Amino acid sequence: MARVVVVGGGLGGTASAARLAKLGHEVTLVERADRLGGAVGFLERDGYRWDTGPTATALPAVLRDLFRKSGRPLERELDLVPVEPMREHRFEDGSAVALPSGSRAAQQQAIDAGLGPGLGDRWLDWTHGFADTWNLLRRDYLERPYSPDHVGKETRATLTTRTTLHRAVTRAFKDERLRALALAGTVLDGHDPRNVPAWVGMTAYVEQNFGVWTVPGGMGALAGAMTKRLGERRVDVRLGTTVEDLVVRDGRATGVVTDGGLVEADLVVCAVDPRRLPALASLVRRTMPALPPVVCHLGLQGDVPALPHEVVLHGDPLLVVRTGGSAPDGGAAWTVLGRGRLAEDIVTALARRGVDVREQVRVRVDLSPRDLVETYGGSPYGVLWQGRTTLRHRLGTTTPVTNVFCAGAHAAPGAGVPFVGLSAALVAQAVGKA
Repeated sequence: MARVVVVGGGLGGTASAARLAKLGHEVTLVERADRLGGAVGFLERDGYRWDTGPTATALPAVLRDLFRKSGRPLERELDLVPVEPMREHRFEDGSAVALPSGSRAAQQQAIDAGLGPGLGDRWLDWTHGFADTWNLLRRDYLERPYSPDHVGKETRATLTTRTTLHRAVTRAFKDERLRALALAGTVLDGHDPRNVPAWVGMTAYVEQNFGVWTVPGGMGALAGAMTKRLGERRVDVRLGTTVEDLVVRDGRATGVVTDGGLVEADLVVCAVDPRRLPALASLVRRTMPALPPVVCHLGLQGDVPALPHEVVLHGDPLLVVRTGGSAPDGGAAWTVLGRGRLAEDIVTALARRGVDVREQVRVRVDLSPRDLVETYGGSPYGVLWQGRTTLRHRLGTTTPVTNVFCAGAHAAPGAGVPFVGLSAALVAQAVGKA
């Protein structure tokens, strides 16, 4: 049985701690905040409640595997239901498409009806083109710790391709709306598609084939479920405690230094931005964080437009409205995200795009990218894509420091609920049973 210290109590940290404790290790989790969950959680104000982070997830099997491998199945803790439509896209020419999830035929029909006959086939050609990529990367990158020296030539060539997502999309589509549709997720996550490798586009294939899912009442409930799971697994959780650095002797980690003293360990899992730990910061000096968007939580009352779970308003700035929060009777809780040239108040910008709720606002909470980074001690959006070398400079499951492992948005395979969850599974796989 190894003594394990997990640094960071976000989804990557809590998932790693739960899995390792179930494998028989003695686990201590250290978190600077006063709660677990990181960006996954709730913000409450005057009877309104909003998700602080993701409001839905693809690849629900990742969460199901996490709960099954750490104790009771997910279904005994939380409901996970499909989101339909997964999001609506509205374009500057007035056209729109409510894009279903989990169905090729439904997406084809929706795009033909909303954007024009024949465009649905073009979209299916794009998404289906990632089928082989998904199968390849699932096996060699997502489900086992990646090493360029231990994968086949095809996998290595896919991950290190010179073809960018922007170039691939431009080649695939003449219709500007389909281009915007294919790039929206990458842009919202803070990346320039000209610096993102083409394989990242497989997200569209994953959503189409496995659907998009949420927890009724908000994904923030996942934080509570993970807190409960760590208690069941008898993880020593230390909230309000900041890790200042790793203790490294002869190239091997032997513990962490916190503002409350030394915590000795045989293994350390870094589930925060490695820049926060001097012993690891030099290893990621060639990377940059992907900064969060502008966030505005709105508590509304009165005649509020009926919108689906998520609406993407294309243009510059790119605006995204998420409607899954809870509110007092007769109200609605929305979250608005903004990316790009936001030269005016975000609610005014929203009104210019045809969604005018200025008279219905009763509660408002504005958060800048800096606010979010300071709140979470780093960006929950992980590492910024700066070209194909980014993969080489980002830390993977294992690190050059013996007995130090990495999980979370800043480690491979990347940001987002399913990939962060997979990073914890990779750590557990690399560490093994006690």
